[in-house]
Amino acid sequence: MNDPKPEQEEPLRPPAETEQKFRELLAIVARLRSPVGCPWDRVQKKEDIGRYLIEEAYEVLEALEDSPDHLREELGDLLFHILFLARMAEEAGEFNMADILEGITAKMIRRHPHVFGDATVEGVEEVRTNWERIKAEVEHKGQTRSPLCNGIPRTLTTLAKAQRITERASEAGFDWPDAAGVLNKVEEELAEFRDALRANSAVRIREEAGDLLFTLVNLCRFARVDAEAALRASLRKFTDRFSHIERELAVQGKSPQDSSPAEMNRLWEEAKKMKGYSENS
Repeated sequence: MNDPKPEQEEPLRPPAETEQKFRELLAIVARLRSPVGCPWDRVQKKEDIGRYLIEEAYEVLEALEDSPDHLREELGDLLFHILFLARMAEEAGEFNMADILEGITAKMIRRHPHVFGDATVEGVEEVRTNWERIKAEVEHKGQTRSPLCNGIPRTLTTLAKAQRITERASEAGFDWPDAAGVLNKVEEELAEFRDALRANSAVRIREEAGDLLFTLVNLCRFARVDAEAALRASLRKFTDRFSHIERELAVQGKSPQDSSPAEMNRLWEEAKKMKGYSENS
């Protein structure tokens, strides 16, 4: 027998200190945009703040791998830019912060009927299924954009967008039966890329490189790996190791351009051991 569903509670309120700090930050943003505020802030346009917003979001992602203090700081920067955009919209008479909070509150309640309503779910997958159904049937009803792309930001990085779209295609039943099928496809695309290189065809090389990358994203999805996060971690690992090479060469009064590949490879292996990476990493 299922446990009786608890009575619906009032939404939890944040501590008074949190509310006060939020009001203070809203007031600071309003002051910066006011005639007695900052000349630079007053001339900013939405598209300007939008660019900074993307940069701040990526800095938050990087901070996830760093200290809590760094993450706290970057979350504050991101929040500031969100509030800045909200203030600009309020000044234009489009909407205000209360409208934003009301909208996201209603959306979260609507998308969690198993928490705020009478629906029951068996597990995480059913929660996800309900989430996508509500988006399609209630929030995106009547939209002409392909359901495959609904809710996926156009400004999302190509790598992240590829993984998100392939997830949608998989949910629609268009997918390989297992990871072995994806691996076979990787081998097939790699062979086609080699053929394009041998043919020295710039058009084919670009096309086959894209197909190979797209298939690798699918492989990441099957392995339950976030392709964007995995590539970011590998890039960070590469830059850490290459920085070690540059530092060690600088001690010798040299630069990478003055050094042989063998010498740099030796320092690369040294960096791997210092960081405690495995032999194959």
